[in-house]
Amino acid sequence: MNVLIVEDEPHAQNELKRLLSNSEFDIQVLECIDSVEDSVMWLKENKEPELIFLDIQLSDGLSFEIFNQIKVAVPVIFTTAFDEYAIQAFKVNSVDYLLKPIKQVDLNNALNKFKSITEQYGETRTTLNLDQIEQLLKINKPQFKSRFIARVGDLIKHIDIKDVAYFQAEDNEVMLITKNNNKYIIDYSLDQLSNLLDPDQFFRANRSYIITVEAIEKISKYFNSRLHLELIPATEDAVLISRVKVPEFLKWMDK
Repeated sequence: MNVLIVEDEPHAQNELKRLLSNSEFDIQVLECIDSVEDSVMWLKENKEPELIFLDIQLSDGLSFEIFNQIKVAVPVIFTTAFDEYAIQAFKVNSVDYLLKPIKQVDLNNALNKFKSITEQYGETRTTLNLDQIEQLLKINKPQFKSRFIARVGDLIKHIDIKDVAYFQAEDNEVMLITKNNNKYIIDYSLDQLSNLLDPDQFFRANRSYIITVEAIEKISKYFNSRLHLELIPATEDAVLISRVKVPEFLKWMDK
């Protein structure tokens, strides 16, 4: 069975190849591709595979764009980290879906399902209802804060989320610090902000700071396996990542 893997995370590529090699099927991975652009080019220049393993979010956008740019009738098994409710659409628009982290038993079941469909109906052809899938993804996508308001004297100031460098808790107050080093007191705790901010853009460094990756100027190793962050704008106190939180922080940085 010739398969194509479309996945933008090298670790996920290698793990899927390992799981495929451990399956009961004779599988040849033709290529691992990490972007919409390269996927379109590859499919134009090569013979269609028998099956595509397709991640939803690629390095340059949603993988559905592939099917908007080129006609592909190859059966698809989605690999996705989306929650179960959002991926109900994938059930009716593909052979199957695999929720990350992928388990061997789930992969085997998906391959058996593909084989069963092929044997029952002959050459399988899949038509993806892209509008339905994308609409469901929009409906179920979490809504994060896009701006804040702060009182400056008798005035009310609004701050766009893209202008935020970090949040700092001090003396029972939370300050919003912008990239231009403007400081505003806001009516949220850091615990509340942790649930309101996009986790891809913001990270709870410790009990006093929630930061953006753009605000990090320098990362240094620190005593007791901790990390020391130097931020822009600069802070008066040290911003430290605890030893326990270092793996989570590095994973966030590597997104």
